[in-house]
Amino acid sequence: MRLRVLAAAAAVCFLLAPSAQAAGSFEEEVLAAINYARTKPQAFARHLRDADPEYASWAGDEPGALDEAVAFLMRQPPLPPLRWDERLGTAARDHADAQGWRGQEGHTGPRGDTFAQRLQRVGLYAGLSAESISYGQMSPEDVVRQLIVDSRVRNRGHRRDIFSRGFQAAGVGCADHARYGAMCVIQYAGAIVAR
Repeated sequence: MRLRVLAAAAAVCFLLAPSAQAAGSFEEEVLAAINYARTKPQAFARHLRDADPEYASWAGDEPGALDEAVAFLMRQPPLPPLRWDERLGTAARDHADAQGWRGQEGHTGPRGDTFAQRLQRVGLYAGLSAESISYGQMSPEDVVRQLIVDSRVRNRGHRRDIFSRGFQAAGVGCADHARYGAMCVIQYAGAIVAR
């Protein structure tokens, strides 16, 4: 998968990002970038501000969204990093794999399954949980940049997920996507009950 090849190059940018484990795969690098944003929001704001949005697909096409994201990050207090949860990662990978080759998008799976059903299939029941999906980004940093800028998302829900104080764990699943080239699913959870 071409996303795996990009992971090594992308790791150079975020070598100092705190991670719940040693990052090696593309998915782990996405979580490392999320944790970098959570633990060092002002530093991440500088990365956004210094990037050239004219050439960045993650910047979106909403006027002012990038500036708003930078202002948000400059005010955001640091948060603890999220720990990797393999069960969340499995559920995220299942959704990415099922949607990717079909070129589908959204939170409902090709079989009509919901996010909650995907968690239940891997034996998880989370009181507080969320799912974010990025399409078309080829590096872990760009996945996170896209979700933080959250262009054309009225409630900035993906950004809220990344910076939710209630989430303690996350899992990431990425795959090639027939329409957008790539996709990543990030699943977050607070208190987790395994059954």
